[in-house]
Amino acid sequence: MADTARTTHHDIIGRDQYPMLGRDRDQYGQMMGRDQYGQMSGRGSDYSKSRQIAKAATAVTAGGSLLVLSSLTLVGTVIALTVATPLLVIFSPILVPALITVALLITGFLSSGGFGIAAITVFSWIYKYATGEHPQGSDKLDSARMKLGSKAQDLKDRAQYYGQQHTGGEHDRDRTRGTQHTT
Repeated sequence: MADTARTTHHDIIGRDQYPMLGRDRDQYGQMMGRDQYGQMSGRGSDYSKSRQIAKAATAVTAGGSLLVLSSLTLVGTVIALTVATPLLVIFSPILVPALITVALLITGFLSSGGFGIAAITVFSWIYKYATGEHPQGSDKLDSARMKLGSKAQDLKDRAQYYGQQHTGGEHDRDRTRGTQHTT
């Protein structure tokens, strides 16, 4: 009775390590290479070695097939360049202007489309602003318009002041000259 009530270190490790109960736990431990007390047995090391061999075989197969594909691609590229180089040299008086023309056409169409989209966006913004909606950035435009208007008014006032001063000064000089000449 004392033997059945006493728990050993192996029982605690076995219960904590394998949550399965009874016979299933023992079979799981044997399958993983451990006996019922958690000790390594001969079968588990065979299992882990076969697993490592399977991993290595998979890695070698995948790596080898990728290496073969890369070498085939390299060989194909070299063959294509060997065949295409004389053709490119022969047809270069035709191909170079054709490529330049195609590049200019593509650039023209893309820039035309971009400018068209920009124009539509600007017209849409102006329409919204003119109809009283407040599109994004309209507050900055209003403040810039106010600043510009106030600066323009300041310049106008200064010009008017200096103009009056300049014109008034000439009239005074003419009057003084006229009085000097008459006297």
